[in-house]
Amino acid sequence: MKVVQAYRYALDPTPSQEGALASHCGAARFAFNWGLGLVKAALDQRQAEKTYGISGDLLTEVPWSLPALRRMWNIAKGTVAPWWADNSKEAYNSGLDGLARALKNWSDSRKGERKGKRLGFPRFKSKHRAALSCRFTTGTIRLEADRRHVRLPRLGRIRTAESTRKLARHLERGTGRIMSAAVRYEGGRWFVSFTCQIDRADHASAEPDAVVGVDLGVKALAVLSTGETIDNPKHHRTALRRLRRLNKELARRQGPRTPSGGRREASARWRKTKGALGKAHARVAGQRRDGLHQLTSRLAATYGTVVVEDLNVSGMLANRRLSRAIADVGMAEVRRQLTYKTTWRGGRLIVAGRWFASSKTCSGCGAVKAKLALSERTYACAACGLVLDRDVNAARNLAALAADVAQSCGETQNARGAGVRPTPGGLSAVKREPPIGGTPGRKVTAA
Repeated sequence: MKVVQAYRYALDPTPSQEGALASHCGAARFAFNWGLGLVKAALDQRQAEKTYGISGDLLTEVPWSLPALRRMWNIAKGTVAPWWADNSKEAYNSGLDGLARALKNWSDSRKGERKGKRLGFPRFKSKHRAALSCRFTTGTIRLEADRRHVRLPRLGRIRTAESTRKLARHLERGTGRIMSAAVRYEGGRWFVSFTCQIDRADHASAEPDAVVGVDLGVKALAVLSTGETIDNPKHHRTALRRLRRLNKELARRQGPRTPSGGRREASARWRKTKGALGKAHARVAGQRRDGLHQLTSRLAATYGTVVVEDLNVSGMLANRRLSRAIADVGMAEVRRQLTYKTTWRGGRLIVAGRWFASSKTCSGCGAVKAKLALSERTYACAACGLVLDRDVNAARNLAALAADVAQSCGETQNARGAGVRPTPGGLSAVKREPPIGGTPGRKVTAA
């Protein structure tokens, strides 16, 4: 199975290499801002021309696509950036490519062709706020034979803080090919990410016929239909004391903004505290990401079918009492990782509809409660007398949903058929409507 996979490694550059990396990222930001200024000037010119009665092909052309932006950049680079030869051409192409993508996303969002929240028009990137990143698609991009160095265009040979053996083995066997590389500064460290085409061996899950329901929560990270409970490590809550101290310390320093809103030179202590705060946040994010990868990898490697819920995470974050705890879990990341990991293992991921009453339904007799308060952590069924932990009951209902999908659409790998909406990567979502008077075919009992 050929898949597109990324490998991320921490870099250990020399001071001069750090300056070169920052210069390339700054060049990408400069090209983005230059292109955006050109696009806005062309749009303003077109608007003015329309007031003069000009229309059609006589209007000023707006460089909207990447090829058009690159043509304009090659014409103007000698004038607007006489130092352009100090960096790789890929740095400027990276910024122009990001602008072209942003313009397309804005246009698609405006036309209703892009899902999600409506996007605004691209804005200029600030040197003080924009993330340092740059992408390379051509030139010398490879791993060194010692597996402790990488080579990038114009940047040369850079040491890595960790071994690159996992990707190197694929390249040596001929089962991998590097398509592009991207460098990024995050949490006080430089990282390089290789986007590769990998020919993965077909490794089936340990129990291909087994089904597991996964109920995500706040008190416990996940509760499985087998009864297993995965504790929530609450990394952000653990680090909250240090984060608060650093934020208070940062507020006492002389930052880049004056009390009246003007700009000034930030003090060295402010920059030092700002760096420490960024490292603390990066540590929390890394711990959370590592824990979720371990959980999803184990689920995909063990069970052939994994069932999760389509949660309205953005709506849940509106709860000001639970928003911090919900955000610390990373529920959307669990689903994203399971989407491709189950595909790699030849399994399937079933996503229950948003209106599926997994918590209110009795996993024993199928009776549905009209109301179930969030404070009720034990499910007690008035119809059959079942008493069970609320989350375990929900996980069992999710696992039972896999049988309904198989019956409605046949025994297919991706569970496609009537009542199932297939999505990329073998992901399947069971269509559910908000119940009126209870779920069809099931009893409704008063709370």
